Amino acid sequence: MDASRGERMLSRLVAASHLIALEQLPGVVVEHAARAGLHDVLIYVVDLQQNVLKLLVGQDEGEGGRWGAEDAEIRVDGTLAGRAFQSVRTVAGHPADDGARHHWVPILDGTERLGVLRVTAARDDETALRDAEDLAGLIALIIVSKGPASDSFSRLVRRQDMTVSAEMQWRLMPPLTFATDRVVIGAALEPAYKLGGDTFDYALAGDRVFLGVFDAMGHDTAAGLSSNLAVAACRNSRLRDGDLAAAGRAIEEVLLEQDRSGRFVTAVLADLDLRTGMLTWVSYGHPPPVVIRGGRWATTLDCSPATPLGTGLGVEPELCREQLEPGDRLLLYTDGIVEARAPDKQEFGLVRFVDFIIRRNADGLPVPETLRRLINSILDHHAGRLDDDATVLVLEWRGQAPPASAVEGVAQT
Repeated sequence: MDASRGERMLSRLVAASHLIALEQLPGVVVEHAARAGLHDVLIYVVDLQQNVLKLLVGQDEGEGGRWGAEDAEIRVDGTLAGRAFQSVRTVAGHPADDGARHHWVPILDGTERLGVLRVTAARDDETALRDAEDLAGLIALIIVSKGPASDSFSRLVRRQDMTVSAEMQWRLMPPLTFATDRVVIGAALEPAYKLGGDTFDYALAGDRVFLGVFDAMGHDTAAGLSSNLAVAACRNSRLRDGDLAAAGRAIEEVLLEQDRSGRFVTAVLADLDLRTGMLTWVSYGHPPPVVIRGGRWATTLDCSPATPLGTGLGVEPELCREQLEPGDRLLLYTDGIVEARAPDKQEFGLVRFVDFIIRRNADGLPVPETLRRLINSILDHHAGRLDDDATVLVLEWRGQAPPASAVEGVAQT
């Protein structure tokens, strides 16, 4: 395959993408990919809980269209497509008699896993594979651009109806995965379709990264409103250059202004200097963070907390600091992670939670895949249903100047 054909495919697809809806993407991709020798192209996007890959069909090809039911939905576990998604590496199928074979290519927006691309190349060569991976990257950018305006896409990635509170939370939160050469951030939440008051937030500004995990009282729409208010007030304070304590006061003020019924929000707010690894944090009645260092549980970051936000009691939190080392992983979580109970009332527990993260890290799994499996493990422990929201946010600090191999491997972590 001539490399220039791949370049022309990408440039023409970029030009075509400006004035198409997401529903037109499959047809446009098929047309331009074929000119570069990539055939039988199918786009699969992962569902909200990241357990199933669902076929993105064209606007004139309803569900079932020209594909059979076996093609419309693929399990993440136990399939070649799922292996590509889990490992964020291209997986090749068995070659046909003519030498052509399917390739399953992860669709990544940075490090956010959106799904997989299935392509068939006329010849199994490095140029074809590179073109397929470049195509998957461009498709990711188009999905991120067009997806928020597509109800068809929102319906596709859901497997059941969603509560109003969960609708608010998913629209508010940043991507579940983010990475640079110095930091990797991953998050997971459950129950995906019935989230009440749990949410998280993160943002970068120069050499600093902000993290926040919030847990509002209750499991209803009012809890969702409280956590939405907390995140909005926190962001507003940050963008006015407020520090962590100022952000806490801003949240307290807006919650008291809107609701004096006694509802409150617990939270951990943290700030990491990416140059030095100095972590600063405050707690408002929330479970303390945990640091994993060198593949083992290093420490629980105890810090004198303030009362939960929205109580109006005026107790200021202690501002605490911890020096992180390159490779450290910081875990922020809500109580639903550790308090999930099995039918025999046994809690999942903090030790089991941290040990799960350590073991999956030792297995070499990327952070997003570790968290996907963590949530499934918690659900299994709780017989498939949670009584409380469960949220975890993981940050890995890579250090000031990671080696080139680390930069190249960001997508695999």
